[in-house]
Amino acid sequence: MDWFITIKIIHILCVMGWMTSIFAVPRALIYWKREVEQSSELSQTGQLTIRLYRFSAGLGIIAIIAGLWLQWTFDYPTWTWVKLAVVTLLIAHYSYTGYLVIEANKGNFPKSDKFLRIFNEISVFAVIGILYLVVAQPF
Repeated sequence: MDWFITIKIIHILCVMGWMTSIFAVPRALIYWKREVEQSSELSQTGQLTIRLYRFSAGLGIIAIIAGLWLQWTFDYPTWTWVKLAVVTLLIAHYSYTGYLVIEANKGNFPKSDKFLRIFNEISVFAVIGILYLVVAQPF
């Protein structure tokens, strides 16, 4: 198998795993917050949320490294730079999600359910933009 295809497969698989967390962790924070309001101890939802975030952070790192390798292989066409900019926004989104997970683990839920639902949907628009750039390669 060609190394290029191997790197592409690794990139796609890791992106899929990372996206799972990007979409699921903000929603899980809502359920975790509700469970804490009923009982003050760390719930199974909280433990699952922490584990999901940590595991997918590793996948995100691998996805980014593989993506940069692929970008280098493509000799940096303009669409890859735009994609990288949008991915950077997703990294910021994911990092803020990590902050929310850390705070939740301390028993502090600084954001409302409504904020978390809207925050969750913002990432969908970024992913749609990335998919458009990858499929259409408009630049």
